[in-house]
Amino acid sequence: MGLFKKMKEGAQQAAQQAQQAIQSAAPGGTGTGVAADGYVHVKGAGPVDPAILGGPSTKPVAADDPIWEPINGVSLQDYADVARDAQAQGINDEAGMRELAAARGFDPDVFKAGMDGWVQRMGQSQAVGQQFRRFLGY
Repeated sequence: MGLFKKMKEGAQQAAQQAQQAIQSAAPGGTGTGVAADGYVHVKGAGPVDPAILGGPSTKPVAADDPIWEPINGVSLQDYADVARDAQAQGINDEAGMRELAAARGFDPDVFKAGMDGWVQRMGQSQAVGQQFRRFLGY
């Protein structure tokens, strides 16, 4: 596949994503980051998917995709909740996050594995990172 063909397909995909993002904000959209079509779309994605160069993908991800499954019992929402509390309390290190997770009933080692797994998934798909930011309240 040639570079220009990839760019053309990327531009078409970006236009489709923009349309779907508009639809998700419209009545009938979910308002949770999951569009009416059942996908989590990456807002602001450019015409070329960085995944072709080894970066995180900007492709939409289905709401029932395995990438959203909890890691060792830690959901993306759990991770965001602890991260938001850590930010509010001025905690900015791993030890503090582990202590905060323990205070919320998580095993610190299990939560650490979950955090690491979610960071890895964010490196695979920008949709995961953007959903994390939504859960943080941004």
